[in-house]
This record gives sequence, structure tokens and C-alpha cells, in this order.
Amino acid sequence: MSTIKYQLRSDQNKHVPIYLSFSMGRGATFRCKTGFSINPKDWSEKRGFPKPTDEANKKLILDLKELESFLLDHVNDAQSRGAKIDKDYIDLKINECFNRVEPTDKTLLRNHVQYIIDNAQTRKVPGKNKIGLSLNTVKNYKTFLKMVQNYEVYLRRPIHFMDLDFNFVEGFKHWLLNVQEYSINHAGKAISFLKFVAVDAERFGVPINPYAYKIETFTESDEDRQIVTLSLHELETIKNADLDRDALINSRKWFVLGCFTGQRVEDLLKLTEQNVRRTKEGSLVIDLKQQKTKKEVTIPVLPEAWEIIKDGFPYLITEQNFNEYIKKVAEIAGISQPIEGKKFDKESKRKVLGVYPKFDLITSHSCRRSFATNFYKKIPTTILMGITGHTKESTFLKYINKQKDKDDNARLFLEYLKS
Repeated sequence: MSTIKYQLRSDQNKHVPIYLSFSMGRGATFRCKTGFSINPKDWSEKRGFPKPTDEANKKLILDLKELESFLLDHVNDAQSRGAKIDKDYIDLKINECFNRVEPTDKTLLRNHVQYIIDNAQTRKVPGKNKIGLSLNTVKNYKTFLKMVQNYEVYLRRPIHFMDLDFNFVEGFKHWLLNVQEYSINHAGKAISFLKFVAVDAERFGVPINPYAYKIETFTESDEDRQIVTLSLHELETIKNADLDRDALINSRKWFVLGCFTGQRVEDLLKLTEQNVRRTKEGSLVIDLKQQKTKKEVTIPVLPEAWEIIKDGFPYLITEQNFNEYIKKVAEIAGISQPIEGKKFDKESKRKVLGVYPKFDLITSHSCRRSFATNFYKKIPTTILMGITGHTKESTFLKYINKQKDKDDNARLFLEYLKS
């Protein structure tokens, strides 16, 4: 079991550094600077903490306790993944706990990522004439920053923009896919961020390795993508399943509503009566502004959706509970045929490809994808895209794992001509 002790290494009557002794047993002990200092007369050797004699010392006690909790949590997590723990790792985590980076060193990769995060509200959105990065984009930058920091621990050195040559990129890619065992798409997104951050840093006058412009991004091939959708028949089976718990009945309502409105879960679960409007023609529609894209979309209230909301919307539920309950609903409904897919493994904290009962692979993502898949070719693609919020047809078709049918436009043209 890991233990942490704080100690001073001097008894001089002046401020001296506070050290941290991190013991992992079996002689593995690392002594690191915490970045804090104190006058020895304000230190309690017995307690291993400052004496609470004034507000400054009380604040220092809280900081040291926060650091202790932070280190133990991260070391336990790293050990569960088989990561190597050494002094460099502890030093990096100490700085990470208090967000200490070398702000003046613009050549460091992590510093420019942090700069983008700190200035997210005033950043211009790439390819669009607007200012301010979305919450989801900022979240992705924070995830990438964590990857960079962890890779620095793995390399035992900081990463500079001039390091980004062919060998570095290949090594980073190997670490993402084979050491961390991230999915192809997750690793590919990290490589995309690496390239973008480097090119962006050069705009600020930071010298970068010329190879950064040649970095090749990647995504999972269409053949390897696992998309779990439910047919209209399967949805009918779920609607008729005998459920005896309010939580499951409520989750089923949200799920069916999601499958007939085509919205992301973060937008779906926020719908209320305030989003429903009657048009001049008398039809009911749902208006909403999508959180991710900021697009305003109008969705027709289909009969299946009306059955859900005519007596009021389901009560609020968290996304985590929604994903948990809907699996149980599908299991009770008998949606159990074995299919290939990726299931989250709690031990490895990764999605593992395998063959599982279909109910085990159903998530909130299945709502939106089922809507797009079930109505594809029944409704013109441009109209579907207007509801789902997709901008490009190629992106929409990839989302539902379909190839573009070159005869579609001609067929639809003739159908509309006949009508």
C-alpha cells in the first residue's frame, strides 16, 4: 500500500522546501519537492504538517492534503493499468495537481494546448465565422492535454514542438494504440489534435518540426465500424415489453422518443413541453438548439413520439442511468441475438471487441443512429440531415455506415415527378 509523508530537510530559521516521501513498499521510495516552503518553526514534526497558527499555514495544510489525495488516486489508477511509477511520474503529477507548467516556454506542446483551453472563449472556430470553442471541443482539448502529460511521463521528458518528427509521431501512435490500448478513432483524434496544435503554435511564431505538416490522421475503416441500431420491429417489441419498474418505464419512454426524434442524448434529455410548438398548419413540432453544433433544428412530432409526450415528458434522468436502464429494458424485451460489437470493460477501462447479446451493446447513441437508419431512403437525405444536424451528406452516410447510392437522386426525382 502506498503511503505519503511530508518532511523538511533543514532546521534553519528561514523558509525551506517541503519534501514529499512517497513509499510504495519493498524499498521503492521517492523523495520529491512539493513546490511549497515553510519556516521550520511553523512545522509540526509529529503531525508531518504545518502548525495551524495562521491562515497561510491552514491553507498550506489543505494544499498538502489535496496533493496527498490526488497522488494516491492517480497512482492507484496507474498501477491498475500496469503503468510504471517512478520519481519522474510523481514529479509530473505534483505539478499537474496544482496546474504548474512553464508558462513562458512556448516551445512545449502541453503549454500551447493549455493556452488554447485558457483562451477557448475568444478562439475563432476553424472553418467558421464565429468566436468561442464549444464545451465539447474544450473537453476534447483537456483529454488531449492529459494524454500529452501521460506520454511525457512515459518518455520521462517534456515534449517540444521540434520533437515532432516521423519517429516521434510513430512512437506516439504506438503508445496510443498498443500501450494505452485506445480505440482507433480515439487514437486518430489524438493524432489530429497533435497536428492542429503544432500548426496553430507556428502561427504564434513558435518553431515547429516541418514534419508536423505531414502528419497523417486516421479513423476506423467503414468495414471495422460497429454500429448498433434497432429496427422499427425491434422498437415495437421494446414498446410492448412488460416492465414493472418506474425507472425502466421512464427510460423506455426517453429511448423511444430518441429513436423518433434523432437527437443526441445531451439534447434529448433536456426536452420539455417548452420545446413543443404547433405550426400554422396545425402540426406539432419540437424546436431545439443542438448543444454540440449550436444548430437550431425543427423536428416533426411523429405518432410514436406523440404517444410518449401527450401526457407530459418523461422525468429527468442522467445519461449514465439512461445507458444502464435501457440495456435492461432491451434484455427484458428479448433483444438478445448475438452480434459483434465493442463493450466497455471495467478492468481495462477500454472497449473490447467481441460477440455479445445485442442488449449489452445498446446505448444512448443507438437512438440517433436508429432514427437516421430507419428513415434513410424513406425520407430525402437532405431532410433527415436537417433534423439530425449533419452538414455533409458524406458524414451522414458514414454515421449510418451506408455507401452513397448514385441512382438515388434520379430515383427520387422521378418519384416526386409522379406525385
